[in-house]
Amino acid sequence: MSAPDFYDVGPLAQIAVNLFYGWGYNFYRLENQLRADDQMIRAKAGWLLGQVRASVAEAESAWRHEFLPPPSRAKPLPDPAAVTGAQTIEKLGSDIGALAGRINAMPVPAQDRMTQLYRDEAAILQQLAALDQTLVGQAEMLRSLLEHKSGAWIIESRVLLQDGLNAIGGTLGQRQALLL
Repeated sequence: MSAPDFYDVGPLAQIAVNLFYGWGYNFYRLENQLRADDQMIRAKAGWLLGQVRASVAEAESAWRHEFLPPPSRAKPLPDPAAVTGAQTIEKLGSDIGALAGRINAMPVPAQDRMTQLYRDEAAILQQLAALDQTLVGQAEMLRSLLEHKSGAWIIESRVLLQDGLNAIGGTLGQRQALLL
């Protein structure tokens, strides 16, 4: 008994390719590979910033535990300098989280026929890959800089850390401008 034509790879592959083309997707195109790479790279950059945020949250927790003890009769109000320090660390953590959210929400060029008519998608995606490489490098620098640092170090180095966040924000701005 011979296998029916249903299991013949030739017609199945042709049907699949026709469906992919009908849906506007060709997995052999360079643009599709670059688009997938862009999404993966940005996911890794977001993951690195998630680690940075976790380090900052750990430092904030240690700072609060050390300098903001529970109120007592002898000292019912916390030290204002300790509260300001905790707020500084907390703001840094929220700024890092906002950048990670921006990275995760950033678009890639749409894959449609109209875009392909007036835009060289592969060239734009290659430029995005270069910017994403910078983005990952900046995120890794920030991660290595903040790994296992104390709250006191973070407060003392807040200008340096803010410069790092501004650099990441600038790279995101360049990426956004490229897509306009």
